[in-house]
Amino acid sequence: MREYSRRGIFGLGIGAAAALSVAGCSSSGSSGSDKVGTKPGRKAQAKPIGDGSTAYTGKQPNQPPKPEKLEPGQKPPQFVVFSWDGAGEVGNGLFPRFRKLAEDHDASMTFFLSGLYMLPESKRRMYRPPNNSVGASDIPFLTDEHVKMTIKNVRAAWLEGHEIGTHFNGHFCGEGSGSVKHWTPAQWDDEIEQAMGFVTKWRTNTGFTDLEPLPFDYSKELVGGRTPCLLGQENLLPTARKRGWRYDASSPGGLQVWPTKKQGIWDLPLQGMPFPGHSFPVLSMDYNIMANQSQNSTKAPPANYPGWRKQATDAYIAGFQRAYETNRAPFFVGNHFEQWNGGIYMDAVEEAIKHIAGGKNKDVRLVSFRQLCDWLDAQDPQVLSDLRRLGVGEKFIGRG
Repeated sequence: MREYSRRGIFGLGIGAAAALSVAGCSSSGSSGSDKVGTKPGRKAQAKPIGDGSTAYTGKQPNQPPKPEKLEPGQKPPQFVVFSWDGAGEVGNGLFPRFRKLAEDHDASMTFFLSGLYMLPESKRRMYRPPNNSVGASDIPFLTDEHVKMTIKNVRAAWLEGHEIGTHFNGHFCGEGSGSVKHWTPAQWDDEIEQAMGFVTKWRTNTGFTDLEPLPFDYSKELVGGRTPCLLGQENLLPTARKRGWRYDASSPGGLQVWPTKKQGIWDLPLQGMPFPGHSFPVLSMDYNIMANQSQNSTKAPPANYPGWRKQATDAYIAGFQRAYETNRAPFFVGNHFEQWNGGIYMDAVEEAIKHIAGGKNKDVRLVSFRQLCDWLDAQDPQVLSDLRRLGVGEKFIGRG
């Protein structure tokens, strides 16, 4: 169990256009382990909500202490957020693999759960996507067994201190009228309401009686998300603000600078990071690295894998090092639980986490988006304004 009282995470002490504008989608994977473990600790009395799919169990465990305010001129910690789109466990063992990696390195992460991953395919017509046919989805529904695995892993992840956000439902991209790019604020509100319903009513929809409830009130837990393919943010934000969300992680292709707010919501975009061997940056997401390396092929010739794995690892490390050694802007990385090109991108993320959290870099905080918002909201606005003046690669000059 993470000892935050001992070492708090908030303690102080293709071409460039394609590389920065494409975000991938989640899908199913291969067979594997379903092992899920939860750490022992304080067990609050659960108060069932609705049909008992979720329950209020008290304050989330394994959270950091109250954020400390920076003094003017004081160097900020280096925040890093690893996040996961879809967050379904399909038997390939990737969800528990990265939960264990996070535990090993005192890291918190954000899991953007696709609501459909809580809905059996036999009930797919319960989903009414805006501007699309009833029951339609551009990502596959999970098998009943994989729905069970996902519920177990989401439950364990929250108890371990991770954030559960949303990746919405059907993942409609592209230019057509059904794309999330064209949804209105009211349609986004309906999509969110359906996603919340699938999460909070999984017991009714699945008929499962052998699983414990998710240990949180999702109406309060859900404070941010990432849209499919990073599309539709402009019309999502008014709805997000009305719902009291704190951030959105859907901007396509941000710079490695300190974040600002859009329409009162923290705008926390994926970022352009150095791409070894190229003059253009690549978006800080596994899909975009893959798209540039193999032109979207998920099963390219295996002879390429070792070099591509190293290039992906070096890209993440270069993005981190640039921020850490200069303006200390938070570094955001997006991923999918996928085995594209032999799983090399999962290996690259793991190696990057080990490098970032390896002990040689001081004042590094691996946090969730919600935890980062806690820190940002606790700071003096003028201090944040001063940090925003630092451009990409512009070195912080100050104390610490």
